[in-house]
Amino acid sequence: MRIAEISSSPSPSTQHQQDSQLLLSQIESSIKQLEHFSSTLNNTNTNTNTISSNLRQSLTHLSQLGPFSSEFNLHLWKLSYRLWNSCVDFSNLNSKLRSSSSPSAAALSLDLAKLRHIAADILSLAGNASGVPSPSIKSASFYYKTGLIWHDLRRFDLASSCFEKATDLLSNSNAAAAISADDATKLLLDVNLARSRTAWELSDRNLAVALLSRSKTLLLCSDHYGSLANQYLAFGKSLLSKKNESESLSEALKLMKEALDLCEKVGDGNLRELRWKTLRFISAVHLQKEEYESVIKCVRVLRQSEDEKKQHPSLPVMAVKAWLGLRRFGEAEKELRGMVVNTGIPEGVWLSAVEAYFDAAGGSAGAETAKGLFLGLMGRCHVSAGAAVRVAHRVVGDGVESEGSKVRAKVVAELVSDDRVVALFAGEAVAKERMAMHAVLWNCAADFFRSKDYGTSAEMFEKSMLYIPYDIESKILRAKGFRVLCLCHLGLSQLDRALEYINEAEKLEPNIACAFLKFKIYLQRNDHDCAISQIQAMTTCLDFTTDFVSLSAHEAVACRALPVAVAALSNLLNFYTPGKSMPTTEIVVLRTLVTILTQQPGNELEVVKFIKRAHN
Repeated sequence: MRIAEISSSPSPSTQHQQDSQLLLSQIESSIKQLEHFSSTLNNTNTNTNTISSNLRQSLTHLSQLGPFSSEFNLHLWKLSYRLWNSCVDFSNLNSKLRSSSSPSAAALSLDLAKLRHIAADILSLAGNASGVPSPSIKSASFYYKTGLIWHDLRRFDLASSCFEKATDLLSNSNAAAAISADDATKLLLDVNLARSRTAWELSDRNLAVALLSRSKTLLLCSDHYGSLANQYLAFGKSLLSKKNESESLSEALKLMKEALDLCEKVGDGNLRELRWKTLRFISAVHLQKEEYESVIKCVRVLRQSEDEKKQHPSLPVMAVKAWLGLRRFGEAEKELRGMVVNTGIPEGVWLSAVEAYFDAAGGSAGAETAKGLFLGLMGRCHVSAGAAVRVAHRVVGDGVESEGSKVRAKVVAELVSDDRVVALFAGEAVAKERMAMHAVLWNCAADFFRSKDYGTSAEMFEKSMLYIPYDIESKILRAKGFRVLCLCHLGLSQLDRALEYINEAEKLEPNIACAFLKFKIYLQRNDHDCAISQIQAMTTCLDFTTDFVSLSAHEAVACRALPVAVAALSNLLNFYTPGKSMPTTEIVVLRTLVTILTQQPGNELEVVKFIKRAHN
């Protein structure tokens, strides 16, 4: 064989080493590029997506060339940690960018998660390297931390994959020797819990609960018990939000009882707060399931266990609702009165209980209780204007046709006229709430007016005036209030009061409406001279229209005030000119005048005059 015929190509083993070294160099080069960017502050234009793509491609090729030497594996370990640390540095430098909701921030977070995943895969590929203690546990830690990041990004499929790899690494024979160590046990517990949360997000409840059950063998201290109990409770709470599913409520109760059982197994009291919290949620589940006796039992246990001064504000609310469910209104009212003197209960919680009581009790008794309790709450000095609006709106109800509406309106009138309540609405800071209270009272008054209950309507309109400021901007609104009060007292035939209110309205906003209402008052008082004078006064108003003179004539005819009707119709004739639009044709006005005048003797000349005009 000639020398030239001998093949110059390298042996397979040599080629394998060369390819491996080349890929290793490519990986290191990409990591160096990322390290360079992570070490500078001006890195907003870094193409991390390209780096991660290059790294993933090189790693995929390299994984097909194993196994590698111990020295090669050790090099991979070092590269993996360099990549991971660069991701940490890069993430810290760009924390402000990542905290925003911009597309670039979302893309950066995604790229960093991909790079961390690659770092975990490099560590897994390296496997056991000489001089590295517990390599499986370290590799599992990388996958666990990466899975948490994917979970936060809501990429649950990738998170689940990372947690499964971490579980496999911790379960293999190499990790078994170290699994008794506290840190390794805690890691396996954390992986199980994280994997369970991801399974829950993927709607695989059976796997999620099975992983929690499997974690019971890993509990070595109260912190471990607390972590597992918290997860059971979290799953139960998520099911509790689905109020209309009885099956979900039963499952929630089961999960919460598991949490409670774990808390009670720790005797040193470290999980006391978690135990109380779990009991409160168990009570909430019973409340939704309408198991009111069970709610009362839970509340009693909590009150025996907790410091009275530190009792959670939800306890009396649940107790109130449970007593109401059992139709024991006396017990519910006791709970409410106890809440009034408890300064630790927030206003919103107290109001929720009052509303529940009023919805269940209703009627005049419920309204009186709500008023009394609210005024009692005033002594705690932290009641807001918004709370007063809520109570007033709740007590007023949905309409005047409902049972006890008149009694409830009277209770609200007493509540909103209390000086302490009115004082809550002073100042510009509560302008919105003041307008809301005025609207509640005004609408209630309008409902009673439409139902012709003018007495109750007048009272509610009067109370609404308490919530109109005495400023120029509110002048028109106050005038409107005085006008409707005039109408109420007209309906009650209290003519002097009606005249007082319309005079006040006219001072604030003189207009045709005020002038016409004064005409109606004079008409009902049979003061024909003043009524006739008022017709002329109407014509001087800036917003005068002839419709009001026509309407005045109709009102006068209806009241049999014939001289006033003649004056109104005679006045109306003065406005007829060729081409002008009028509410009634001139011939109709003349015919009506003739008809009225012929009903009384002595008007013959006037009748002839109008007949001639009609003839023309």
